[in-house]
Amino acid sequence: MGRAKEIIVKVIPSKIANEFVKKHHYSGKVVNNSSLHFGCFLDNSLHGVMSYGSPLDKRKVLPLVQPCLWNEMLELNRMAFDECLPKYSESRCIAISIKLLKKNAPHIKWVLSFSDATQCGDGVIYRASGFKLTGLSENKSLLIFPCGIIISEITLRVNFVLPQIKHLCKKMGLEHKYRTTTDWLKLGAKRMRGFQLRYIYLIDKTCKISVPILPFSKIDEMGAGMYKGKKITLQERKLQAVEA
Repeated sequence: MGRAKEIIVKVIPSKIANEFVKKHHYSGKVVNNSSLHFGCFLDNSLHGVMSYGSPLDKRKVLPLVQPCLWNEMLELNRMAFDECLPKYSESRCIAISIKLLKKNAPHIKWVLSFSDATQCGDGVIYRASGFKLTGLSENKSLLIFPCGIIISEITLRVNFVLPQIKHLCKKMGLEHKYRTTTDWLKLGAKRMRGFQLRYIYLIDKTCKISVPILPFSKIDEMGAGMYKGKKITLQERKLQAVEA
């Protein structure tokens, strides 16, 4: 593991975390309902951030694990690292953050996270960290606009007052107002094609995942493999690792 063992993970203020996420996360965006931020430090410098918070629609995800009360789960909704950290750093940082949750928030029973295999990757870090794959579906919720901006359909519908929507309208020379998805498609938006993968980590091992746990081979079967924004199967990555 080398220098990855020297990484220190600790809670940091949202302002510092959000600035780092905007700079290093592939989307350039933060999740507004993130409430707990861990910073990953090496040689006293911040090189990674993991942000946890309540899911946007908790009613839909609570039944995934039983028993589970309203306040007994969190979503790992942003994870951003720069290029300075050594190999295996990400999985080690996740493991430490979960240990800190167990110690300081013992009521949290499980963690949810989603992997964006439309723009980023299929969740190799989650698999290395012991998460279970519980969902794999086509992702048709992202819209790309003629100006190059990418925004999710739900953000456009529910949070059209956000600064990023104002910025989109300005870039496209449009009045800032509510528009339906159909309206945006008529204005030149196009749906991006890809996949979304759902991962679950049980902190409390007495809880049970109430949906089928999928084998990782399902990723190649569905054609959902992606690493650092490029389409590639798990099998191709294994062959590359052997050749290296």
